[in-house]
Amino acid sequence: MVEYEYRVLSFTRKDTRAEIRRTLSEAAEYGHWELHRTRIYLGGIQRTWLRRRIIRAPRRAG
Repeated sequence: MVEYEYRVLSFTRKDTRAEIRRTLSEAAEYGHWELHRTRIYLGGIQRTWLRRRIIRAPRRAG
């Protein structure tokens, strides 16, 4: 079964699209995060959930 770890980023109404795009691009490129969900709430707050796979090393018999 695939396991993921999640990270939530919040952006305010004052953040520009360019700033948000740059932040998400850096997270994807350098942290290997992928976009999972984005919600925009009343008041203009935007929450974005990022996820990445958890890779576990197999146990060695011995």
